[in-house]
Amino acid sequence: MKVSRRSQVPPFAVMEILAAANARRAAGESVLNLCAGEPATGASEVVRRRAAELLAGGDLGYTEAMGAPPLRAAIARHYAHWYDVDVDPARVAVTTGSSGGFMLAFLAAFDVGDRVALARPGYPAYKNILAALGCEVVELACGPQTRYQPTVAQLEALDGPLDGLVVASPANPTGTMIREEELAALASWCAAHGVRLVSDEIYHGITYGGPGAAGPATAAQYLDDGAVVVNSFSKYWAMTGWRLGWMVLPEDLVAAVDALAGNVALCPPALAQHAGVAALSPEGYAAAQENVDRYAVCRDLLLARLPELGWSRVAPADGAFYLYADVSGSGLDSVTWCARLLDEAGVALTPGSDFDGVDGDAWVRLSFASSVEVVGEAVDRVVAWQRTL
Repeated sequence: MKVSRRSQVPPFAVMEILAAANARRAAGESVLNLCAGEPATGASEVVRRRAAELLAGGDLGYTEAMGAPPLRAAIARHYAHWYDVDVDPARVAVTTGSSGGFMLAFLAAFDVGDRVALARPGYPAYKNILAALGCEVVELACGPQTRYQPTVAQLEALDGPLDGLVVASPANPTGTMIREEELAALASWCAAHGVRLVSDEIYHGITYGGPGAAGPATAAQYLDDGAVVVNSFSKYWAMTGWRLGWMVLPEDLVAAVDALAGNVALCPPALAQHAGVAALSPEGYAAAQENVDRYAVCRDLLLARLPELGWSRVAPADGAFYLYADVSGSGLDSVTWCARLLDEAGVALTPGSDFDGVDGDAWVRLSFASSVEVVGEAVDRVVAWQRTL
Protein backbone atom coordinates (compact mmCIF):
# COMPACT_ATOMS: atom_id res chain seq x y z
CA MET A 1 0.00 0.00 0.00
CA LYS A 2 1.00 3.59 -0.49
CA VAL A 3 2.95 5.54 2.13
CA SER A 4 2.74 9.29 1.61
CA ARG A 5 5.76 11.23 0.41
CA ARG A 6 4.97 13.98 2.90
CA SER A 7 5.53 11.57 5.79
CA GLN A 8 9.11 10.88 4.77
CA VAL A 9 10.78 13.20 7.26
CA PRO A 10 14.02 12.26 9.02
CA PRO A 11 13.85 10.94 12.59
CA PHE A 12 15.61 12.68 15.46
CA ALA A 13 19.05 11.22 16.10
CA VAL A 14 18.57 12.23 19.73
CA MET A 15 15.79 9.65 20.06
CA GLU A 16 18.17 6.90 18.98
CA ILE A 17 20.73 8.10 21.54
CA LEU A 18 18.02 8.31 24.20
CA ALA A 19 16.80 4.78 23.44
CA ALA A 20 20.35 3.45 23.65
CA ALA A 21 20.93 5.28 26.93
CA ASN A 22 17.71 3.89 28.41
CA ALA A 23 18.62 0.37 27.33
CA ARG A 24 22.02 0.65 29.03
CA ARG A 25 20.43 2.02 32.18
CA ALA A 26 17.88 -0.82 32.19
CA ALA A 27 20.78 -3.25 31.97
CA GLY A 28 22.24 -1.78 35.16
CA GLU A 29 24.89 0.45 33.64
CA SER A 30 25.65 3.93 34.93
CA VAL A 31 24.45 6.39 32.29
CA LEU A 32 24.32 10.17 32.60
CA ASN A 33 21.67 11.52 30.24
CA LEU A 34 22.40 15.05 29.00
CA CYS A 35 20.87 14.55 25.56
CA ALA A 36 17.20 15.38 26.12
CA GLY A 37 15.92 18.95 26.40
CA GLU A 38 13.90 18.09 29.47
CA PRO A 39 14.08 19.57 33.00
CA ALA A 40 15.01 16.85 35.47
CA THR A 41 12.65 18.07 38.23
CA GLY A 42 9.28 17.63 36.57
CA ALA A 43 6.25 19.74 37.42
CA SER A 44 6.20 21.74 40.64
CA GLU A 45 4.32 20.70 43.76
CA VAL A 46 1.59 23.28 43.22
CA VAL A 47 0.85 21.82 39.78
CA ARG A 48 0.90 18.23 41.03
CA ARG A 49 -1.35 19.13 43.96
CA ARG A 50 -3.89 20.78 41.69
CA ALA A 51 -3.82 17.79 39.34
CA ALA A 52 -4.49 15.43 42.26
CA GLU A 53 -7.48 17.56 43.31
CA LEU A 54 -8.84 17.46 39.79
CA LEU A 55 -8.42 13.70 39.53
CA ALA A 56 -10.25 13.28 42.82
CA GLY A 57 -13.28 15.27 41.77
CA GLY A 58 -12.76 17.79 38.99
CA ASP A 59 -14.51 18.18 35.66
CA LEU A 60 -12.13 16.70 33.10
CA GLY A 61 -14.42 16.73 30.09
CA TYR A 62 -13.82 18.57 26.84
CA THR A 63 -12.92 22.24 27.02
CA GLU A 64 -13.31 24.77 24.25
CA ALA A 65 -11.14 24.00 21.21
CA MET A 66 -8.99 27.08 21.89
CA GLY A 67 -8.63 26.13 25.55
CA ALA A 68 -10.34 26.58 28.90
CA PRO A 69 -11.23 30.26 29.52
CA PRO A 70 -9.52 30.42 32.97
CA LEU A 71 -6.22 29.27 31.45
CA ARG A 72 -6.48 31.62 28.48
CA ALA A 73 -7.12 34.49 30.89
CA ALA A 74 -4.16 33.46 33.07
CA ILE A 75 -1.88 33.36 30.03
CA ALA A 76 -3.05 36.84 29.02
CA ARG A 77 -2.21 38.09 32.53
CA HIS A 78 1.24 36.50 32.15
CA TYR A 79 1.97 38.84 29.24
CA ALA A 80 0.96 41.86 31.29
CA HIS A 81 3.06 40.63 34.23
CA TRP A 82 6.24 39.68 32.34
CA TYR A 83 6.25 41.95 29.31
CA ASP A 84 3.83 44.78 30.05
CA VAL A 85 1.98 43.76 26.89
CA ASP A 86 -1.83 43.82 26.76
CA VAL A 87 -3.12 40.55 25.26
CA ASP A 88 -6.79 39.82 24.69
CA PRO A 89 -7.56 36.28 26.02
CA ALA A 90 -9.57 35.76 22.82
CA ARG A 91 -6.26 35.78 20.94
CA VAL A 92 -4.79 33.02 23.14
CA ALA A 93 -5.03 29.46 21.81
CA VAL A 94 -4.07 26.64 24.18
CA THR A 95 -2.41 23.78 22.30
CA THR A 96 -1.18 20.23 22.79
CA GLY A 97 2.35 21.31 23.57
CA SER A 98 4.24 23.79 21.43
CA SER A 99 4.42 21.04 18.80
CA GLY A 100 0.66 21.24 18.39
CA GLY A 101 1.00 24.99 18.28
CA PHE A 102 3.47 24.91 15.41
CA MET A 103 1.30 22.50 13.45
CA LEU A 104 -1.77 24.73 13.85
CA ALA A 105 0.18 27.93 13.16
CA PHE A 106 1.73 26.54 9.98
CA LEU A 107 -1.58 25.10 8.78
CA ALA A 108 -3.37 28.39 9.39
CA ALA A 109 -0.69 30.66 7.94
CA PHE A 110 0.85 28.81 4.99
CA ASP A 111 -0.27 26.99 1.86
CA VAL A 112 1.44 24.24 -0.13
CA GLY A 113 4.39 25.74 -1.97
CA ASP A 114 4.85 28.71 0.37
CA ARG A 115 8.46 29.57 1.20
CA VAL A 116 9.34 29.80 4.90
CA ALA A 117 12.77 30.80 6.20
CA LEU A 118 14.43 29.65 9.40
CA ALA A 119 17.87 29.56 10.99
CA ARG A 120 20.37 26.75 10.60
CA PRO A 121 21.27 25.33 13.11
CA GLY A 122 17.80 25.12 14.54
CA TYR A 123 15.14 22.87 15.99
CA PRO A 124 14.50 20.22 13.31
CA ALA A 125 10.75 19.90 13.84
CA TYR A 126 10.18 23.32 12.26
CA LYS A 127 11.45 22.27 8.87
CA ASN A 128 10.09 18.73 9.12
CA ILE A 129 6.54 19.91 9.88
CA LEU A 130 6.74 22.55 7.16
CA ALA A 131 8.04 20.00 4.64
CA ALA A 132 5.28 17.54 5.55
CA LEU A 133 2.75 20.33 4.91
CA GLY A 134 4.19 20.95 1.46
CA CYS A 135 6.03 24.18 2.22
CA GLU A 136 9.47 25.03 0.86
CA VAL A 137 11.98 25.52 3.68
CA VAL A 138 14.61 28.22 3.14
CA GLU A 139 17.52 27.70 5.53
CA LEU A 140 19.55 30.70 6.65
CA ALA A 141 23.13 29.78 7.56
CA CYS A 142 23.54 31.41 10.97
CA GLY A 143 26.96 31.17 12.56
CA PRO A 144 29.02 33.18 15.02
CA GLN A 145 28.97 36.22 12.74
CA THR A 146 25.22 36.63 13.44
CA ARG A 147 25.29 35.02 16.89
CA TYR A 148 23.49 32.05 15.35
CA GLN A 149 20.34 34.11 14.69
CA PRO A 150 18.81 35.34 11.40
CA THR A 151 19.21 38.96 10.34
CA VAL A 152 17.39 41.41 8.12
CA ALA A 153 20.46 41.47 5.86
CA GLN A 154 20.09 37.73 5.24
CA LEU A 155 16.42 38.16 4.39
CA GLU A 156 17.22 41.00 2.00
CA ALA A 157 19.77 38.81 0.24
CA LEU A 158 17.33 35.98 -0.52
CA ASP A 159 16.26 35.27 -4.08
CA GLY A 160 12.54 34.96 -4.67
CA PRO A 161 9.51 35.74 -2.53
CA LEU A 162 9.15 34.70 1.09
CA ASP A 163 5.91 33.86 2.92
CA GLY A 164 7.12 33.17 6.46
CA LEU A 165 9.98 33.45 8.93
CA VAL A 166 10.40 31.26 12.02
CA VAL A 167 12.63 32.59 14.80
CA ALA A 168 13.49 31.20 18.22
CA SER A 169 14.87 33.12 21.17
CA PRO A 170 16.39 31.61 23.24
CA ALA A 171 17.12 29.07 20.53
CA ASN A 172 17.52 25.33 20.48
CA PRO A 173 20.30 24.08 20.17
CA THR A 174 22.43 27.20 20.60
CA GLY A 175 20.79 29.02 23.50
CA THR A 176 21.33 32.36 21.75
CA MET A 177 18.85 35.20 21.97
CA ILE A 178 17.57 37.86 19.58
CA ARG A 179 18.05 41.31 21.08
CA GLU A 180 14.95 43.49 21.39
CA GLU A 181 16.04 45.91 18.68
CA GLU A 182 16.86 43.00 16.35
CA LEU A 183 13.43 41.42 16.88
CA ALA A 184 11.83 44.79 16.18
CA ALA A 185 13.80 45.06 12.93
CA LEU A 186 12.81 41.53 11.85
CA ALA A 187 9.15 42.17 12.69
CA SER A 188 9.20 45.47 10.79
CA TRP A 189 10.78 43.84 7.74
CA CYS A 190 8.25 41.00 7.80
CA ALA A 191 5.32 43.41 8.09
CA ALA A 192 6.63 45.54 5.22
CA HIS A 193 7.08 42.49 2.95
CA GLY A 194 3.91 40.57 3.84
CA VAL A 195 5.90 37.82 5.58
CA ARG A 196 4.33 35.96 8.51
CA LEU A 197 6.64 36.02 11.57
CA VAL A 198 6.35 32.96 13.84
CA SER A 199 8.25 33.36 17.12
CA ASP A 200 9.20 30.32 19.22
CA GLU A 201 9.40 31.57 22.80
CA ILE A 202 9.29 28.29 24.73
CA TYR A 203 12.53 29.00 26.61
CA HIS A 204 11.44 32.41 27.84
CA GLY A 205 12.20 32.75 31.53
CA ILE A 206 15.38 30.69 31.23
CA THR A 207 18.03 33.35 30.72
CA TYR A 208 21.36 34.22 32.32
CA GLY A 209 22.03 37.90 31.79
CA GLY A 210 22.63 38.62 35.47
CA PRO A 211 20.78 40.92 37.86
CA GLY A 212 18.83 43.63 36.08
CA ALA A 213 19.43 42.18 32.61
CA ALA A 214 16.52 42.26 30.21
CA GLY A 215 14.91 38.99 29.25
CA PRO A 216 14.06 38.08 25.69
CA ALA A 217 11.59 40.31 23.87
CA THR A 218 8.25 38.85 22.85
CA ALA A 219 6.78 39.06 19.39
CA ALA A 220 3.41 39.57 21.10
CA GLN A 221 4.30 43.25 20.73
CA TYR A 222 3.81 42.81 16.98
CA LEU A 223 0.46 41.01 16.77
CA ASP A 224 -1.00 43.88 14.79
CA ASP A 225 1.74 43.27 12.21
CA GLY A 226 0.66 39.65 11.85
CA ALA A 227 3.20 37.98 14.17
CA VAL A 228 2.43 34.66 15.88
CA VAL A 229 3.87 33.65 19.27
CA VAL A 230 4.30 29.99 20.27
CA ASN A 231 5.09 29.09 23.87
CA SER A 232 4.85 26.12 26.21
CA PHE A 233 4.69 24.98 29.80
CA SER A 234 7.32 22.32 29.05
CA LYS A 235 10.55 24.16 29.71
CA TYR A 236 10.24 27.01 32.23
CA TRP A 237 7.52 25.19 34.18
CA ALA A 238 9.13 21.74 33.64
CA MET A 239 5.86 20.18 32.39
CA THR A 240 7.13 18.29 29.34
CA GLY A 241 4.86 15.26 29.44
CA TRP A 242 1.77 17.29 30.26
CA ARG A 243 1.69 18.38 26.60
CA LEU A 244 0.51 21.91 27.23
CA GLY A 245 1.42 24.90 25.11
CA TRP A 246 -0.17 28.04 23.73
CA MET A 247 -0.16 30.56 20.92
CA VAL A 248 -0.84 34.28 20.92
CA LEU A 249 -2.43 35.06 17.57
CA PRO A 250 -2.97 38.04 15.31
CA GLU A 251 -6.65 38.74 14.68
CA ASP A 252 -6.59 37.35 11.14
CA LEU A 253 -5.61 33.85 12.31
CA VAL A 254 -7.96 33.43 15.29
CA ALA A 255 -10.92 31.96 13.39
CA ALA A 256 -8.73 29.66 11.29
CA VAL A 257 -6.89 28.28 14.32
CA ASP A 258 -10.16 27.81 16.22
CA ALA A 259 -11.63 25.77 13.36
CA LEU A 260 -8.47 23.73 12.83
CA ALA A 261 -8.01 23.04 16.55
CA GLY A 262 -11.52 21.69 16.91
CA ASN A 263 -11.07 19.36 13.97
CA VAL A 264 -7.54 18.18 14.77
CA ALA A 265 -7.75 17.48 18.51
CA LEU A 266 -11.11 18.77 19.83
CA CYS A 267 -9.16 20.33 22.72
CA PRO A 268 -5.84 19.98 24.56
CA PRO A 269 -5.72 17.64 27.61
CA ALA A 270 -8.19 18.98 30.17
CA LEU A 271 -6.21 17.84 33.23
CA ALA A 272 -3.09 19.63 32.01
CA GLN A 273 -5.06 22.78 31.20
CA HIS A 274 -6.65 23.14 34.62
CA ALA A 275 -3.37 22.31 36.37
CA GLY A 276 -1.64 24.83 34.12
CA VAL A 277 -3.57 27.64 35.82
CA ALA A 278 -1.75 26.70 39.04
CA ALA A 279 1.60 26.92 37.22
CA LEU A 280 0.81 30.58 36.53
CA SER A 281 0.36 31.33 40.24
CA PRO A 282 3.01 33.03 42.43
CA GLU A 283 3.94 29.62 43.85
CA GLY A 284 4.29 28.20 40.35
CA TYR A 285 6.55 31.04 39.20
CA ALA A 286 8.70 30.69 42.33
CA ALA A 287 9.21 26.97 41.77
CA ALA A 288 10.14 27.55 38.13
CA GLN A 289 12.68 30.19 39.10
CA GLU A 290 14.34 27.74 41.50
CA ASN A 291 14.97 25.50 38.49
CA VAL A 292 16.45 28.40 36.51
CA ASP A 293 18.77 29.21 39.41
CA ARG A 294 20.04 25.62 39.32
CA TYR A 295 20.51 25.72 35.55
CA ALA A 296 22.60 28.87 36.03
CA VAL A 297 24.94 27.02 38.41
CA CYS A 298 25.29 24.17 35.91
CA ARG A 299 25.98 26.65 33.11
CA ASP A 300 28.68 28.40 35.14
CA LEU A 301 30.28 25.04 35.88
CA LEU A 302 30.37 24.14 32.19
CA LEU A 303 31.77 27.48 31.08
CA ALA A 304 34.47 27.33 33.74
CA ARG A 305 35.56 23.88 32.57
CA LEU A 306 35.63 24.60 28.84
CA PRO A 307 39.47 24.75 28.84
CA GLU A 308 39.57 21.21 30.29
CA LEU A 309 37.08 20.02 27.71
CA GLY A 310 39.06 21.70 24.94
CA TRP A 311 35.88 23.09 23.38
CA SER A 312 37.04 26.45 22.08
CA ARG A 313 34.08 27.05 19.74
CA VAL A 314 30.76 27.22 21.57
CA ALA A 315 27.61 29.22 20.87
CA PRO A 316 26.87 31.99 23.39
CA ALA A 317 24.65 30.31 26.00
CA ASP A 318 22.38 33.32 26.60
CA GLY A 319 19.37 31.26 27.60
CA ALA A 320 17.68 27.84 27.53
CA PHE A 321 19.76 25.03 29.04
CA TYR A 322 22.07 23.95 26.24
CA LEU A 323 25.73 24.17 25.37
CA TYR A 324 26.37 23.81 21.64
CA ALA A 325 30.01 22.96 21.04
CA ASP A 326 32.36 22.11 18.18
CA VAL A 327 34.08 18.75 18.75
CA SER A 328 35.61 18.40 15.29
CA GLY A 329 39.09 18.54 16.82
CA SER A 330 38.51 14.94 17.92
CA GLY A 331 38.64 13.78 14.31
CA LEU A 332 35.21 12.16 14.69
CA ASP A 333 31.90 13.23 13.22
CA SER A 334 29.30 14.16 15.85
CA VAL A 335 27.18 11.01 15.44
CA THR A 336 30.22 8.77 15.94
CA TRP A 337 31.49 11.00 18.75
CA CYS A 338 28.18 10.75 20.64
CA ALA A 339 27.82 7.01 20.04
CA ARG A 340 31.32 6.31 21.33
CA LEU A 341 30.91 8.66 24.30
CA LEU A 342 27.80 6.74 25.35
CA ASP A 343 29.40 3.35 24.70
CA GLU A 344 32.74 4.06 26.32
CA ALA A 345 31.96 6.64 29.02
CA GLY A 346 28.26 6.30 29.73
CA VAL A 347 27.34 9.90 28.87
CA ALA A 348 24.53 10.71 26.42
CA LEU A 349 24.79 13.91 24.34
CA THR A 350 23.03 14.89 21.10
CA PRO A 351 24.83 15.07 17.74
CA GLY A 352 24.61 18.39 15.94
CA SER A 353 23.43 16.66 12.78
CA ASP A 354 19.93 16.79 14.30
CA PHE A 355 20.00 20.58 14.07
CA ASP A 356 22.18 21.31 11.06
CA GLY A 357 22.30 19.11 7.98
CA VAL A 358 25.30 20.97 6.56
CA ASP A 359 27.74 21.72 9.38
CA GLY A 360 26.21 19.75 12.25
CA ASP A 361 28.65 16.86 11.94
CA ALA A 362 31.15 19.02 13.80
CA TRP A 363 28.91 19.94 16.72
CA VAL A 364 27.21 18.38 19.76
CA ARG A 365 24.51 19.65 22.10
CA LEU A 366 24.76 19.16 25.85
CA SER A 367 21.64 19.74 27.96
CA PHE A 368 22.37 20.97 31.48
CA ALA A 369 18.75 20.80 32.70
CA SER A 370 19.89 18.39 35.39
CA SER A 371 21.47 18.49 38.82
CA VAL A 372 24.83 20.12 39.42
CA GLU A 373 26.18 16.76 40.58
CA VAL A 374 25.16 14.97 37.37
CA VAL A 375 26.54 17.71 35.12
CA GLY A 376 29.81 17.80 37.06
CA GLU A 377 30.28 14.03 36.86
CA ALA A 378 29.41 14.07 33.16
CA VAL A 379 32.12 16.65 32.51
CA ASP A 380 34.61 14.52 34.44
CA ARG A 381 33.76 11.54 32.26
CA VAL A 382 33.93 13.50 29.00
CA VAL A 383 37.31 15.00 29.92
CA ALA A 384 38.72 11.59 30.81
CA TRP A 385 37.25 9.95 27.71
CA GLN A 386 38.57 12.57 25.33
CA ARG A 387 42.09 11.85 26.56
CA THR A 388 41.70 8.33 25.15
CA LEU A 389 40.91 9.50 21.60
